[in-house]
Amino acid sequence: MVRIQLEKVGKRYRREWIFRNIDLEMKTGQSWALLGHNGSGKSTLMRVLCGHLTPTKGKCRFFEEEKEVASEKVYQYISLAAPYIELIEEFTLKEAIQFHAKFKPFYEGIDAKEILDILQLPGAKNKEIRFFSSGMKQRLKLLLAFASNTPILFLDEPTTNLDTQGVNWYKELVSRFSNDRLTIIASNVEADYDFCDHHFKVTDYK
Repeated sequence: MVRIQLEKVGKRYRREWIFRNIDLEMKTGQSWALLGHNGSGKSTLMRVLCGHLTPTKGKCRFFEEEKEVASEKVYQYISLAAPYIELIEEFTLKEAIQFHAKFKPFYEGIDAKEILDILQLPGAKNKEIRFFSSGMKQRLKLLLAFASNTPILFLDEPTTNLDTQGVNWYKELVSRFSNDRLTIIASNVEADYDFCDHHFKVTDYK
């Protein structure tokens, strides 16, 4: 059991509070949607939750069972796909998958060949990422996050740049890889989060 605990968390830029006084607990087996209009602070909250940003006030703590996880080890517990996460453009698709696996091992039984099969991008194995379309890059970001063997999965606007077929493909990833882990999605697009059993409106904490 892994959980994230927020205690009176707030984030401010200069004099403007993005959100404040958030008390929240998230744990294994739950799926959360962080909701709000564009600019409401969804992505900022997600970055606080995954340790990329430090709260201005309050604490964001990670626990495995009842033992607190040291901040420098949090990265081992999370996978993240987000618009601000960049791929290494000079890598081929095959190289990108192999490089990722050195830092975030995939689930047991998932290897580079399986990743290529799931991606459904025929003929792209030896193609450099810089020649990928935005939709192809988004597929790769999503699958690398979904298939990584981590107890917490963060997805920021996951269907960005995906067409209808891509959205259906995303739903298949959700069904296959989101069970028995904590899944947290930041979005205002219902197709991204319609499976989530918990909703959190960031705008309620201004």
